[in-house]
Amino acid sequence: MDRKMKDSRVKWIGEIPEHWRVSPMKNFMSFINGYAFKSSDLLTEGKYPVIKIGDFNINGIDFRNANYCNIDYEILKNYSIKKEDILIAMSGGTVGKIVYVNDTVEDAFINQRVGIIRATNSKFIYYVLSTGEFLKYVYLLAGGTAQPNISTNSINKYKFAIPGIEEQRKIVNLLDGKTYQVNSIIKNTKVSIEEIKRYKQSVITEAITKGLNHKVDMKETDVDWIGKVPVHWNAMKTKYIFKVEKRIANEEGHVILSVTQKGLKVRDISKNEGQISADYSKYQFVNVGDFVMNHMDLLTGWVDHSKLEGVTSPDYRVFKFINDSNYSADYYKYIFQMCYSNKIFYGMGQGVSNLGRWRLQTDKFINFVLPVPSLEEQNEIVLFLNSKCAHIDSLIEQKRKLINELENYKSSLIFEYVTGKKEVL
Repeated sequence: MDRKMKDSRVKWIGEIPEHWRVSPMKNFMSFINGYAFKSSDLLTEGKYPVIKIGDFNINGIDFRNANYCNIDYEILKNYSIKKEDILIAMSGGTVGKIVYVNDTVEDAFINQRVGIIRATNSKFIYYVLSTGEFLKYVYLLAGGTAQPNISTNSINKYKFAIPGIEEQRKIVNLLDGKTYQVNSIIKNTKVSIEEIKRYKQSVITEAITKGLNHKVDMKETDVDWIGKVPVHWNAMKTKYIFKVEKRIANEEGHVILSVTQKGLKVRDISKNEGQISADYSKYQFVNVGDFVMNHMDLLTGWVDHSKLEGVTSPDYRVFKFINDSNYSADYYKYIFQMCYSNKIFYGMGQGVSNLGRWRLQTDKFINFVLPVPSLEEQNEIVLFLNSKCAHIDSLIEQKRKLINELENYKSSLIFEYVTGKKEVL
Protein backbone atom coordinates (compact mmCIF):
# COMPACT_ATOMS: atom_id res chain seq x y z
CA MET A 1 0.00 0.00 0.00
CA ASP A 2 1.41 3.37 -1.05
CA ARG A 3 1.67 5.98 1.67
CA LYS A 4 1.30 9.70 1.19
CA MET A 5 4.67 11.41 1.47
CA LYS A 6 5.73 14.97 2.23
CA ASP A 7 8.92 16.99 2.01
CA SER A 8 10.85 16.78 5.31
CA ARG A 9 12.74 19.99 4.42
CA VAL A 10 15.90 18.29 5.65
CA LYS A 11 18.24 17.47 2.78
CA TRP A 12 19.63 14.18 4.07
CA ILE A 13 16.17 12.85 4.94
CA GLY A 14 14.24 13.77 1.80
CA GLU A 15 10.56 12.79 1.71
CA ILE A 16 8.90 11.20 4.75
CA PRO A 17 5.43 9.71 5.36
CA GLU A 18 2.79 12.36 5.87
CA HIS A 19 2.14 11.39 9.51
CA TRP A 20 5.85 11.50 10.47
CA ARG A 21 7.49 14.63 11.80
CA VAL A 22 10.99 16.08 11.94
CA SER A 23 12.57 16.97 15.25
CA PRO A 24 15.97 17.84 16.68
CA MET A 25 17.57 15.23 18.94
CA LYS A 26 17.18 17.36 22.06
CA ASN A 27 13.43 16.70 22.15
CA PHE A 28 13.88 12.95 22.55
CA MET A 29 17.01 12.36 24.56
CA SER A 30 19.14 13.45 27.47
CA PHE A 31 22.89 13.72 27.10
CA ILE A 32 25.59 12.91 29.64
CA ASN A 33 29.20 14.03 29.21
CA GLY A 34 31.98 11.85 30.57
CA TYR A 35 33.91 12.32 33.79
CA ALA A 36 37.30 14.05 33.54
CA PHE A 37 39.53 11.36 35.01
CA LYS A 38 43.14 12.23 35.73
CA SER A 39 45.76 9.92 34.23
CA SER A 40 46.70 8.92 37.78
CA ASP A 41 43.09 7.76 38.37
CA LEU A 42 43.29 5.12 35.63
CA LEU A 43 44.59 1.71 36.67
CA THR A 44 45.03 -1.72 35.10
CA GLU A 45 43.09 -3.18 38.03
CA GLY A 46 40.57 -1.56 40.33
CA LYS A 47 37.00 -1.28 41.55
CA TYR A 48 35.16 0.21 38.57
CA PRO A 49 35.72 -0.09 34.79
CA VAL A 50 36.32 3.19 32.95
CA ILE A 51 35.07 2.96 29.36
CA LYS A 52 36.99 4.76 26.62
CA ILE A 53 36.44 4.99 22.86
CA GLY A 54 38.81 2.08 22.22
CA ASP A 55 36.49 -0.19 24.22
CA PHE A 56 33.64 0.13 21.68
CA ASN A 57 32.99 -2.82 19.39
CA ILE A 58 30.20 -3.99 17.09
CA ASN A 59 28.57 -6.00 19.88
CA GLY A 60 28.73 -3.32 22.57
CA ILE A 61 31.49 -2.75 25.11
CA ASP A 62 34.71 -4.76 25.17
CA PHE A 63 35.98 -4.83 28.75
CA ARG A 64 39.16 -6.79 28.01
CA ASN A 65 41.41 -3.71 27.73
CA ALA A 66 39.40 -1.35 29.91
CA ASN A 67 41.05 0.84 32.53
CA TYR A 68 39.80 0.83 36.12
CA CYS A 69 39.53 3.33 38.95
CA ASN A 70 38.96 3.37 42.71
CA ILE A 71 37.16 6.72 42.93
CA ASP A 72 34.21 6.95 45.32
CA TYR A 73 30.93 5.76 43.73
CA GLU A 74 29.04 8.88 44.87
CA ILE A 75 31.38 11.02 42.76
CA LEU A 76 30.94 8.84 39.66
CA LYS A 77 27.30 7.75 39.86
CA ASN A 78 26.03 10.35 37.36
CA TYR A 79 28.44 8.97 34.71
CA SER A 80 27.38 5.34 34.94
CA ILE A 81 26.42 3.30 31.88
CA LYS A 82 22.98 1.68 31.73
CA LYS A 83 21.39 -0.92 29.48
CA GLU A 84 19.96 0.64 26.26
CA ASP A 85 22.32 3.64 26.43
CA ILE A 86 23.99 4.85 23.24
CA LEU A 87 27.68 5.63 23.76
CA ILE A 88 29.28 8.11 21.38
CA ALA A 89 32.90 9.05 20.72
CA MET A 90 33.14 12.80 21.30
CA SER A 91 36.63 13.40 19.89
CA GLY A 92 39.58 11.90 18.03
CA GLY A 93 39.92 9.94 14.82
CA THR A 94 36.73 7.96 15.43
CA VAL A 95 34.61 10.94 16.52
CA GLY A 96 30.91 10.16 16.03
CA LYS A 97 31.38 6.41 16.43
CA ILE A 98 28.47 4.94 18.37
CA VAL A 99 27.70 1.73 20.21
CA TYR A 100 24.44 0.44 21.65
CA VAL A 101 24.55 -1.12 25.13
CA ASN A 102 22.57 -4.34 24.78
CA ASP A 103 23.28 -5.81 28.20
CA THR A 104 23.07 -4.68 31.77
CA VAL A 105 26.36 -3.10 32.85
CA GLU A 106 27.40 -3.19 36.49
CA ASP A 107 28.98 0.06 37.72
CA ALA A 108 31.00 1.09 34.67
CA PHE A 109 31.66 4.76 33.92
CA ILE A 110 32.54 6.88 30.87
CA ASN A 111 35.64 9.04 30.50
CA GLN A 112 35.54 12.60 29.19
CA ARG A 113 35.91 11.60 25.53
CA VAL A 114 32.74 9.48 25.64
CA GLY A 115 29.15 10.69 25.87
CA ILE A 116 25.89 8.92 26.70
CA ILE A 117 22.69 9.43 24.73
CA ARG A 118 19.73 8.23 26.80
CA ALA A 119 16.19 8.07 25.38
CA THR A 120 12.87 6.26 25.79
CA ASN A 121 13.27 4.33 22.56
CA SER A 122 17.01 4.68 22.21
CA LYS A 123 17.31 1.75 19.77
CA PHE A 124 15.39 3.72 17.13
CA ILE A 125 17.70 6.70 17.66
CA TYR A 126 20.69 4.34 17.48
CA TYR A 127 19.53 3.23 14.03
CA VAL A 128 19.02 6.87 12.98
CA LEU A 129 22.63 7.61 13.95
CA SER A 130 23.82 4.47 12.11
CA THR A 131 22.80 5.60 8.61
CA GLY A 132 26.13 7.26 7.85
CA GLU A 133 24.51 10.67 7.49
CA PHE A 134 25.22 11.43 11.12
CA LEU A 135 28.94 10.81 10.58
CA LYS A 136 28.89 13.19 7.60
CA TYR A 137 27.29 15.78 9.88
CA VAL A 138 29.97 15.19 12.53
CA TYR A 139 32.86 15.42 10.04
CA LEU A 140 31.41 18.60 8.57
CA LEU A 141 31.34 20.22 12.01
CA ALA A 142 34.77 18.86 12.93
CA GLY A 143 36.12 20.89 10.00
CA GLY A 144 39.41 19.06 9.53
CA THR A 145 40.86 20.13 12.88
CA ALA A 146 43.88 18.28 14.29
CA GLN A 147 41.71 16.87 17.10
CA PRO A 148 38.15 16.60 15.67
CA ASN A 149 35.35 16.73 18.21
CA ILE A 150 31.58 17.03 18.42
CA SER A 151 29.81 19.15 21.03
CA THR A 152 26.69 18.31 23.02
CA ASN A 153 24.99 21.30 21.38
CA SER A 154 25.69 19.92 17.90
CA ILE A 155 24.19 16.56 18.84
CA ASN A 156 21.14 18.29 20.29
CA LYS A 157 20.56 20.15 17.01
CA TYR A 158 20.78 17.08 14.75
CA LYS A 159 17.40 16.61 13.05
CA PHE A 160 15.79 13.29 12.19
CA ALA A 161 12.41 11.96 11.08
CA ILE A 162 10.27 10.21 13.66
CA PRO A 163 6.99 8.26 13.56
CA GLY A 164 4.78 7.30 16.51
CA ILE A 165 6.20 5.06 19.21
CA GLU A 166 4.43 1.93 17.96
CA GLU A 167 5.84 2.35 14.45
CA GLN A 168 9.28 3.00 15.96
CA ARG A 169 9.08 -0.36 17.73
CA LYS A 170 8.08 -2.16 14.54
CA ILE A 171 11.00 -0.59 12.66
CA VAL A 172 13.42 -1.51 15.44
CA ASN A 173 12.19 -5.13 15.53
CA LEU A 174 12.55 -5.47 11.76
CA LEU A 175 16.00 -3.87 11.68
CA ASP A 176 17.18 -5.95 14.64
CA GLY A 177 16.43 -9.09 12.65
CA LYS A 178 17.88 -7.93 9.35
CA THR A 179 21.03 -6.33 10.79
CA TYR A 180 21.65 -9.42 12.94
CA GLN A 181 21.75 -11.51 9.77
CA VAL A 182 24.06 -9.08 7.99
CA ASN A 183 26.33 -8.67 11.03
CA SER A 184 26.60 -12.46 11.36
CA ILE A 185 27.80 -12.73 7.76
CA ILE A 186 30.25 -9.84 8.31
CA LYS A 187 31.56 -11.46 11.51
CA ASN A 188 32.02 -14.85 9.83
CA THR A 189 33.73 -13.20 6.87
CA LYS A 190 36.16 -11.40 9.18
CA VAL A 191 36.91 -14.69 10.95
CA SER A 192 37.52 -16.27 7.54
CA ILE A 193 39.95 -13.47 6.63
CA GLU A 194 41.94 -14.07 9.82
CA GLU A 195 42.04 -17.80 9.09
CA ILE A 196 43.33 -17.11 5.57
CA LYS A 197 45.96 -14.74 6.98
CA ARG A 198 47.14 -17.47 9.35
CA TYR A 199 47.25 -19.92 6.47
CA LYS A 200 49.32 -17.44 4.47
CA GLN A 201 51.83 -17.14 7.30
CA SER A 202 52.05 -20.92 7.61
CA VAL A 203 52.75 -21.20 3.86
CA ILE A 204 55.50 -18.57 4.10
CA THR A 205 57.05 -20.14 7.21
CA GLU A 206 57.03 -23.61 5.67
CA ALA A 207 58.63 -22.44 2.40
CA ILE A 208 61.37 -20.29 3.91
CA THR A 209 62.42 -22.88 6.50
CA LYS A 210 61.78 -26.21 4.74
CA GLY A 211 62.08 -25.36 1.04
CA LEU A 212 59.85 -26.67 -1.73
CA ASN A 213 61.16 -30.23 -2.00
CA HIS A 214 59.60 -32.20 0.85
CA LYS A 215 61.43 -35.42 -0.08
CA VAL A 216 64.91 -34.25 0.93
CA ASP A 217 66.54 -35.32 4.19
CA MET A 218 66.34 -32.82 7.03
CA LYS A 219 68.65 -31.80 9.88
CA GLU A 220 68.13 -29.99 13.17
CA THR A 221 69.17 -26.33 13.54
CA ASP A 222 68.49 -26.10 17.30
CA VAL A 223 66.66 -22.82 16.54
CA ASP A 224 63.06 -22.97 17.76
CA TRP A 225 61.39 -20.91 15.03
CA ILE A 226 63.31 -22.66 12.23
CA GLY A 227 63.31 -26.25 13.43
CA LYS A 228 64.62 -28.68 10.82
CA VAL A 229 66.01 -27.56 7.46
CA PRO A 230 67.14 -29.53 4.40
CA VAL A 231 70.52 -31.16 5.01
CA HIS A 232 72.23 -29.11 2.31
CA TRP A 233 71.11 -25.77 3.81
CA ASN A 234 73.15 -23.70 6.24
CA ALA A 235 72.09 -21.68 9.27
CA MET A 236 74.01 -18.43 9.84
CA LYS A 237 73.86 -15.47 12.18
CA THR A 238 72.62 -12.21 10.71
CA LYS A 239 75.98 -10.51 11.25
CA TYR A 240 77.62 -12.84 8.71
CA ILE A 241 75.05 -11.99 6.03
CA PHE A 242 74.21 -8.33 6.75
CA LYS A 243 75.94 -5.25 8.03
CA VAL A 244 74.18 -2.46 9.91
CA GLU A 245 75.01 1.04 8.67
CA LYS A 246 74.03 4.44 10.03
CA ARG A 247 75.01 7.27 7.70
CA ILE A 248 73.65 10.59 8.98
CA ALA A 249 72.68 13.01 6.18
CA ASN A 250 73.94 16.18 7.93
CA GLU A 251 71.78 18.21 5.53
CA GLU A 252 68.12 18.88 4.74
CA GLY A 253 66.33 18.44 1.43
CA HIS A 254 66.19 14.66 1.03
CA VAL A 255 63.10 12.51 0.46
CA ILE A 256 61.74 11.40 3.86
CA LEU A 257 61.00 7.67 4.09
CA SER A 258 58.91 5.99 6.76
CA VAL A 259 58.37 2.31 7.56
CA THR A 260 54.69 1.37 7.71
CA GLN A 261 52.98 -2.03 7.80
CA LYS A 262 52.27 -1.46 4.11
CA GLY A 263 55.97 -1.07 3.44
CA LEU A 264 58.50 1.74 3.08
CA LYS A 265 56.66 4.90 1.99
CA VAL A 266 57.58 8.45 1.03
CA ARG A 267 56.31 10.70 3.78
CA ASP A 268 54.60 14.00 2.94
CA ILE A 269 55.89 16.21 5.76
CA SER A 270 53.95 19.22 4.39
CA LYS A 271 50.77 17.78 5.96
CA ASN A 272 52.28 17.91 9.46
CA GLU A 273 50.82 14.49 10.28
CA GLY A 274 52.32 12.08 12.79
CA GLN A 275 55.57 12.75 14.58
CA ILE A 276 57.41 15.70 13.05
CA SER A 277 61.18 16.06 13.35
CA ALA A 278 62.65 19.46 14.20
CA ASP A 279 65.77 18.65 12.18
CA TYR A 280 65.73 16.23 9.23
CA SER A 281 69.48 16.69 8.76
CA LYS A 282 69.85 14.22 11.64
CA TYR A 283 68.07 11.53 9.61
CA GLN A 284 70.08 8.64 8.12
CA PHE A 285 70.52 7.75 4.46
CA VAL A 286 68.65 4.91 2.80
CA ASN A 287 69.87 3.60 -0.55
CA VAL A 288 68.10 1.34 -3.03
CA GLY A 289 68.71 -2.23 -1.84
CA ASP A 290 68.92 -1.35 1.87
CA PHE A 291 66.64 -2.97 4.42
CA VAL A 292 64.89 -0.57 6.80
CA MET A 293 63.52 -1.89 10.08
CA ASN A 294 61.44 -0.27 12.79
CA HIS A 295 62.97 -2.26 15.63
CA MET A 296 61.68 0.21 18.25
CA ASP A 297 58.10 -1.14 18.23
CA LEU A 298 57.95 -4.87 17.58
CA LEU A 299 54.15 -5.00 17.82
CA THR A 300 53.15 -2.45 15.18
CA GLY A 301 56.52 -1.96 13.46
CA TRP A 302 57.64 -3.48 10.17
CA VAL A 303 60.63 -4.07 7.91
CA ASP A 304 61.02 -3.55 4.16
CA HIS A 305 63.55 -3.72 1.35
CA SER A 306 63.98 -0.27 -0.16
CA LYS A 307 63.39 0.55 -3.80
CA LEU A 308 63.80 4.24 -2.94
CA GLU A 309 66.58 6.71 -2.15
CA GLY A 310 66.09 9.05 0.77
CA VAL A 311 66.53 9.47 4.51
CA THR A 312 64.72 7.89 7.41
CA SER A 313 64.53 8.18 11.18
CA PRO A 314 67.84 7.66 13.00
CA ASP A 315 65.85 5.42 15.36
CA TYR A 316 65.27 2.86 12.60
CA ARG A 317 67.78 0.13 11.76
CA VAL A 318 69.22 0.29 8.22
CA PHE A 319 71.21 -2.72 7.03
CA LYS A 320 72.32 -4.36 3.80
CA PHE A 321 73.96 -7.51 2.45
CA ILE A 322 77.69 -7.88 2.96
CA ASN A 323 77.78 -9.71 -0.38
CA ASP A 324 74.49 -9.44 -2.27
CA SER A 325 75.60 -11.84 -5.03
CA ASN A 326 74.87 -14.81 -2.73
CA TYR A 327 71.49 -13.74 -1.44
CA SER A 328 67.97 -12.88 -2.60
CA ALA A 329 66.62 -9.69 -1.04
CA ASP A 330 63.03 -10.89 -1.50
CA TYR A 331 63.74 -14.20 0.26
CA TYR A 332 65.13 -12.44 3.32
CA LYS A 333 62.36 -9.86 3.21
CA TYR A 334 59.88 -12.74 3.53
CA ILE A 335 61.86 -14.01 6.52
CA PHE A 336 62.07 -10.69 8.36
CA GLN A 337 58.42 -9.78 7.72
CA MET A 338 57.33 -13.24 8.86
CA CYS A 339 59.29 -12.64 12.08
CA TYR A 340 57.09 -9.59 12.70
CA SER A 341 53.82 -11.28 11.72
CA ASN A 342 54.52 -14.37 13.84
CA LYS A 343 55.88 -12.23 16.71
CA ILE A 344 59.24 -13.98 16.69
CA PHE A 345 61.06 -10.67 17.08
CA TYR A 346 58.48 -9.62 19.67
CA GLY A 347 59.39 -12.64 21.79
CA MET A 348 63.03 -11.47 21.78
CA GLY A 349 62.25 -7.83 22.63
CA GLN A 350 63.03 -5.69 25.63
CA GLY A 351 61.51 -2.48 26.97
CA VAL A 352 58.00 -1.31 27.90
CA SER A 353 55.55 -3.05 25.56
CA ASN A 354 52.40 -1.25 26.73
CA LEU A 355 53.99 2.08 25.73
CA GLY A 356 55.01 0.88 22.28
CA ARG A 357 58.70 0.66 23.25
CA TRP A 358 59.32 -3.04 22.82
CA ARG A 359 62.66 -3.11 21.01
CA LEU A 360 64.92 -5.63 19.32
CA GLN A 361 68.35 -4.85 20.71
CA THR A 362 71.33 -4.79 18.34
CA ASP A 363 73.06 -7.81 19.86
CA LYS A 364 69.86 -9.87 19.52
CA PHE A 365 69.51 -8.81 15.89
CA ILE A 366 73.08 -9.43 14.72
CA ASN A 367 73.12 -12.85 16.43
CA PHE A 368 69.70 -13.85 15.10
CA VAL A 369 70.04 -17.11 13.16
CA LEU A 370 68.73 -17.26 9.58
CA PRO A 371 68.26 -20.22 7.23
CA VAL A 372 70.56 -20.10 4.19
CA PRO A 373 69.62 -22.20 1.15
CA SER A 374 71.46 -21.82 -2.15
CA LEU A 375 70.73 -18.68 -4.16
CA GLU A 376 68.94 -20.84 -6.74
CA GLU A 377 66.60 -22.23 -4.07
CA GLN A 378 66.07 -18.78 -2.56
CA ASN A 379 64.88 -17.54 -5.96
CA GLU A 380 62.63 -20.60 -6.46
CA ILE A 381 61.04 -20.04 -3.03
CA VAL A 382 60.46 -16.35 -3.83
CA LEU A 383 58.74 -17.19 -7.14
CA PHE A 384 56.54 -19.76 -5.41
CA LEU A 385 55.61 -17.40 -2.55
CA ASN A 386 54.97 -14.44 -4.86
CA SER A 387 52.45 -16.51 -6.80
CA LYS A 388 50.89 -18.20 -3.77
CA CYS A 389 50.63 -14.99 -1.72
CA ALA A 390 49.14 -13.07 -4.67
CA HIS A 391 46.38 -15.70 -4.89
CA ILE A 392 45.78 -15.60 -1.12
CA ASP A 393 45.77 -11.78 -1.08
CA SER A 394 43.20 -11.84 -3.90
CA LEU A 395 40.91 -14.04 -1.78
CA ILE A 396 41.31 -11.70 1.18
CA GLU A 397 40.53 -8.67 -1.01
CA GLN A 398 37.37 -10.35 -2.32
CA LYS A 399 36.20 -10.95 1.23
CA ARG A 400 36.98 -7.36 2.22
CA LYS A 401 34.92 -6.15 -0.73
CA LEU A 402 32.07 -8.38 0.44
CA ILE A 403 32.26 -6.82 3.91
CA ASN A 404 32.20 -3.34 2.39
CA GLU A 405 29.19 -4.24 0.24
CA LEU A 406 27.37 -5.69 3.25
CA GLU A 407 28.13 -2.60 5.34
CA ASN A 408 26.77 -0.37 2.55
CA TYR A 409 23.69 -2.59 2.19
CA LYS A 410 23.06 -2.45 5.94
CA SER A 411 23.45 1.34 6.01
CA SER A 412 21.11 1.73 3.02
CA LEU A 413 18.54 -0.62 4.59
CA ILE A 414 18.56 1.30 7.86
CA PHE A 415 18.23 4.60 6.01
CA GLU A 416 15.20 3.38 4.02
CA TYR A 417 13.30 2.38 7.15
CA VAL A 418 14.24 5.20 9.57
CA THR A 419 13.23 7.80 6.99
CA GLY A 420 9.99 6.03 6.08
CA LYS A 421 10.96 5.25 2.49
CA LYS A 422 10.12 1.63 3.25
CA GLU A 423 7.13 0.64 5.34
CA VAL A 424 7.03 -2.10 7.93
CA LEU A 425 3.93 -4.11 7.04
